[in-house]
Amino acid sequence: MGDMLVKLYELPELNSTLEEARKNGIVIKRPIGPEKYFVVEWVRSKFGNHWASETDMTFSNKPISSFIAIDEKTNKIVGFACYDATVRGFFGPTGVDEEYRGKGIGKALLLACLHDMFNVGYAYAIIGDPGPIEYYKKTVNAIEIEGSYPGIYKNMVREI
Repeated sequence: MGDMLVKLYELPELNSTLEEARKNGIVIKRPIGPEKYFVVEWVRSKFGNHWASETDMTFSNKPISSFIAIDEKTNKIVGFACYDATVRGFFGPTGVDEEYRGKGIGKALLLACLHDMFNVGYAYAIIGDPGPIEYYKKTVNAIEIEGSYPGIYKNMVREI
């Protein structure tokens, strides 16, 4: 599957999704500088070096172009989402701790990022190398960009 395209000017509403997460004890927020190493190391431990590298890049952007999900009871990171990490205009990577999946956290993180992209001036977002294609189609009406595989990820170093 190639990349997917999302119209940022036709996104689902954000506030109700964030409120639903909050009712479940999850806060979605943009991390701040002092949290960088905690966030990057959490991503590395759960999802590997590539996603940790991309997450690290988001802390160089102004504003920081990532969001995290925090369990209010434990004050622990349980999910993350990024944009402008690989190249400008791309959403991802994103992930939620296995123990917390199925609770709407991924949707809240996705919409937080996409709404932020719109607010900083993007009209469209590209979801590069999407995993759950049907999820993106259903949640944000993403469409496939024909002929886009392997796209920006061609010749990417995958081993040391």
